[in-house]
Amino acid sequence: MDLRAKYLGLELRNPLVASASPLSETLDNMRRLEDAGISAIVNYSLFEEEITHESEELHRYLTMGTESYAESLTYFPEPDYLVLAPEEYFEHIRKAREALDIPIIGSLNGHTRGGWTRYAALIEEAGASALELNVYSVATDPAVSGSQVEEECLEIVREVKRQVRIPVAVKLAPYFSSMAHMAKQTVEAGADGLVLFNRFYQPDIDLETLRAYPNLVLSTPASSRLPLRWIAILYRRIQASLAATSGIHEATDVLRMIMAGADVTMLCAVLLKKGIGHVGTILQDLKEWMEENEYSSIEMMKGSMSQESSPDPKAFERANYIRALRSYRIN
Repeated sequence: MDLRAKYLGLELRNPLVASASPLSETLDNMRRLEDAGISAIVNYSLFEEEITHESEELHRYLTMGTESYAESLTYFPEPDYLVLAPEEYFEHIRKAREALDIPIIGSLNGHTRGGWTRYAALIEEAGASALELNVYSVATDPAVSGSQVEEECLEIVREVKRQVRIPVAVKLAPYFSSMAHMAKQTVEAGADGLVLFNRFYQPDIDLETLRAYPNLVLSTPASSRLPLRWIAILYRRIQASLAATSGIHEATDVLRMIMAGADVTMLCAVLLKKGIGHVGTILQDLKEWMEENEYSSIEMMKGSMSQESSPDPKAFERANYIRALRSYRIN
């Protein structure tokens, strides 16, 4: 049974990748993920806010007391030249690369164009096999157009690609007005792969304190429908790797994504819920299904149910909208 997969040019032993999560914050957990059968790990994310905070803290300490003597203002160079990244993040990648045999993918999570993209080069220098760029932005200004939002994202991709030689995957949100066109533009901007999709975590309101607060709800298998649809539509229409994320909980979810055209499937919520050992269960169930249905390899089934290969390609578009609505029956 050949479970090998290829993602971002990386040869993987199977299509199961651990997405960025708290599980990758310790080397021990990363070893356990590898031992369980995970083929690659996306390291926990380095956030733009953390970089900004560190820069501000450094500036505060360097300038503390400088007003006491006029000449003290010349003791230090401009803060822009002294911005330090969270060194622990890069060191963690270095240690993981030394300790593990599987690829380690760095992760940058930001929302603005600017100097933080240069940290991509430091992630590469630390030994990351690839980089996942998570552009997390919520457009709330009515004066900002959709095209401006798109261009901001594309420029970040271009800037990052100018900084690194390793493959770059972009984790996109599904809310662009023309998702297929945005996917194509992102690849043309330099992305080697797309991760579909980024989940926007919605706040809630506490009625006792009358404050908004973050409310993290882990994905369920139903969450997989959205990436399934778009991977099936984009398969072979763009020249880039496709990774499915959100709602991948069991072998059946993996199978559907591969048949839609995904190169790999990313696991997070199910590992947090059921533990790292569940990777082995998914792999075993995957092998058993393939054997029962006479598939000798992952590659053999990839894209077999994409839009271009589906006996009912319009099922991925609006043509089946009414049929879907009318398929529901009240007991």
